[in-house]
Amino acid sequence: MAIEIQELSGEKELTEFIDFYDRVNEQRAIRWQSMVALDLPMLLGQSPFSEDRTLRPLVARENGEIVARCVAAVDQRYLDHWGDDVGHVALFEALPGTRIAVRQMMDEACGWLRDQGMKAARAGFGLGEFPFAIDSYEDLPPNLVRQNPAYYHALLKDAGFESEQGWVDYKIEVTPELVDRWKKALDAAGAADFDIVPMRDVPKDKLVPQFISTWNAAFDKHWGAAPFTEAEFSLLVDVLGPMGMLDLSVLAYSGDEPVGVLWVNPEMTAMAVTSPGREVRDDERLNTLGIGVLPQARGKGVNLAMSAYAYLQLVERGYTHVSYTLVLDDNWPSRRTAERLGAYVCANYMVYRRNLGRR
Repeated sequence: MAIEIQELSGEKELTEFIDFYDRVNEQRAIRWQSMVALDLPMLLGQSPFSEDRTLRPLVARENGEIVARCVAAVDQRYLDHWGDDVGHVALFEALPGTRIAVRQMMDEACGWLRDQGMKAARAGFGLGEFPFAIDSYEDLPPNLVRQNPAYYHALLKDAGFESEQGWVDYKIEVTPELVDRWKKALDAAGAADFDIVPMRDVPKDKLVPQFISTWNAAFDKHWGAAPFTEAEFSLLVDVLGPMGMLDLSVLAYSGDEPVGVLWVNPEMTAMAVTSPGREVRDDERLNTLGIGVLPQARGKGVNLAMSAYAYLQLVERGYTHVSYTLVLDDNWPSRRTAERLGAYVCANYMVYRRNLGRR
């Protein structure tokens, strides 16, 4: 069969690009749906998430039908921050049995990145997306965390990618002992003169700039992270705020200065698609969580207190399980925080890299 690699543009073609995600995953007993409302403006260059980024959406077609897709991306914010000439291959999806098509598509994507001066291409962490699952394939992860078939790893390796960075996912089963532990952690932060303030109570004129400055400073040396912008977070406040994000997320203060940030979204399983007979389990009704503490406040319980605040709020809403979400394999300070909160590893993830000078 003839394989055609095509660059897409325009609302109609890019909507087809986005909808391909649902086609790949339609056989799943439970799954998240594609997010046209967020992805389409980005691909059209009309979103804060496309600012300072050059995106090239590609598909592989066989007999006119899409069988694989990806976006080759040069993220200038990432390059300015790290200076390591790494491009990104994002939004990868493929049907089974598409080894040759994926290889040709990735060759096109990586060839273009090389022409842009990139020395490597990263797949699985860039443009705000999460890494590839390497186990727990049939469980529903927290919303926004990636679902992918097991065969993706062979396709990526065959297309010249190497394993670059592992991640672990953590969840917690709520118990009375843990609730008591979380209350004590929250009280301890207050006794140490740290204020844990839900974002709904932060003045509107301070919320976005304080979140961005604290988040970017806390993640300044975090592997692979690119700086967040105020426009991006403002958009997320508009979209996710009404769903409960501002009630669960917090800023931690020492005096008037923010020293920690916790970003939590509530569980959104009402948006999941299920097949007949497959119900959402209680341990799949999970929040997402991102946490950062400035260097001067680390080791003082701020991390535990911020997480404890959110978890106690979720328990009041009837959650039986909560999520600490993904952490780098080698980020032991954060992994120890998860363990102290009562979390256990529930899944594993991987980021891939193709070194462009070797092929």
